[in-house]
Amino acid sequence: MELLPFGDLAPYKPRAFVPADLKLDSWEAIEPFFNQLAERIVGCESVADLEAWILEVSELSAILDEDGSRRYIAMTCHTSNEHAKKGYLDFVENIEPGLKEGFFQLSKLFVEHPQRGNLPEARYEVLDRDWASYVELFREENVPLETQETKLGQEYQEMMGALTVDFQGEEKTLVQMGVYLQENDRALRQEAWELVANKRLEVADACDEQFEKLMALRVQISANAGFKDYREFKHVSKGRFDYQPDDCFKFHEAVETLVMPLYNELLAERGEQMKLDSLRPWDTGVDPMGRAPLKPFTDVDDMVARTKNIFNHVDDELAGGFQTMRDHKLLDLANRKGKAPGGYQSSLPEARLPFIFMNAVGLQRDVETLLHEAGHAFHTLAAQKEDIHHYQHAPLEFCEVASMSMELIGNEHLEEFYGEEEAARARREHLEGIITIFPWIATVDAFQHWIYTHPDHTRAERDAQWMELRTRFGGDIDWTGHEQSHLKLWHRQLHIFLIPFYYIEYGIAQLGALWVWKNSKGDRAKALADYKNALALGGSRPLPELFQAAGAPFSFDTEAFKPLIELVQTELAALK
Repeated sequence: MELLPFGDLAPYKPRAFVPADLKLDSWEAIEPFFNQLAERIVGCESVADLEAWILEVSELSAILDEDGSRRYIAMTCHTSNEHAKKGYLDFVENIEPGLKEGFFQLSKLFVEHPQRGNLPEARYEVLDRDWASYVELFREENVPLETQETKLGQEYQEMMGALTVDFQGEEKTLVQMGVYLQENDRALRQEAWELVANKRLEVADACDEQFEKLMALRVQISANAGFKDYREFKHVSKGRFDYQPDDCFKFHEAVETLVMPLYNELLAERGEQMKLDSLRPWDTGVDPMGRAPLKPFTDVDDMVARTKNIFNHVDDELAGGFQTMRDHKLLDLANRKGKAPGGYQSSLPEARLPFIFMNAVGLQRDVETLLHEAGHAFHTLAAQKEDIHHYQHAPLEFCEVASMSMELIGNEHLEEFYGEEEAARARREHLEGIITIFPWIATVDAFQHWIYTHPDHTRAERDAQWMELRTRFGGDIDWTGHEQSHLKLWHRQLHIFLIPFYYIEYGIAQLGALWVWKNSKGDRAKALADYKNALALGGSRPLPELFQAAGAPFSFDTEAFKPLIELVQTELAALK
């Protein structure tokens, strides 16, 4: 698609099954290849035959996945472009349903194949488990419901991406307004915060309605698959074989027990430094010492060049991977009107290259976001040699270890953006951010556990549950006069709308990343080698083994939290 900056990219390996010049732009063009694969598996008489067939499935899967990624990237880069929107929706409505049915049939044939049990366990254990689960969960009647779900999510993104406010005589996106929350003029901060909060409230009813439509679809999807509720369905469909909802509750308890005291201590310290009787929502992002906001860059190209220098310090191989992305124009980083909010890394599986999307406006968090998404990109690059498409992606809980570890490791070299004092300040802000995000993760996760185990709740009951969780995890911040904005604060969390139950992964991964960072303080070379080796495994091993390879235990209860929170406390004290 011409809307993409990177154009055509050569496949990592020449196609062996799908013709190189075939344009897979309709289900009619794609379906024959599924039919061929269904016929070919019947002739697989040996383990070697079945392994070769798996690679053919992987080739087709990677090609189609890349096509979907390209359309999604174009749509999020240009939400107001009708051609981009049409291309994405065409894939969602006319191609994706067939793909789901096609891959289900192939997975079913694999599960039923007599040679399946003879495949080498060490190589195929994870794929076998996941494909068997997919067959168990798939229901044909859910395909159109999932298509509706995706379309509703796209509408939410379009609605949020179009929101702007008039501030100081200029039209600003809500992302751009974040700059003003770091200004020392408290009245200016309040004005900017209230303008954004009120703009969000204008679409609050629409957000609630959109979510209720999504929830109704999800409840029906889980019922069709024979589950008692959507939470149970989603934990299985997300491949959470190695932990259960009870483990999530242990995470919530650990946050309440160990993190909340430190979080409130940091808030109290901030209030004292700012000489305030109480902290308001617009007081949490400004420097409490009254220093000017950190301005790491004014030009996105400069941000990219300085970030490359950080990777030069960290590791030559990683720096080379980042340069490859620059060379292939696999970065779209600047904020602009009509661009979807947020940031992500998307893989282009046939080329086996990563693409980074974000909304940089000149803040320190932009540097952190780029380090974060680069960690994901390094994961994609590390797994390039993996020919089984299913293994090119690790479970989300470990994908985020890749990204969050790079934030912590990269932050050791922030002098590329700042002088020594400002670099220390940025590092402290980042660590404070980790303490701040743990309660938010617990809130978002616990909220979704409640929502989907109480599917008949009213909007008022949902609001009440949100406020109960905010009392538990919200910290000592005064929302007087802005109770409605507090009540609807969850509307800003796109995961709740687009990727249900995808948020606890950030908390689990943050613990893994803190372990990688902790290890690096003892033996930096070994910690980095373990990190890279773990990334190279892709998704070929179960989650606990991936954590172990990176030097991190797979545990997220109070005992696991304790040494890591103590480490953060020690580092914060040293950075004062």
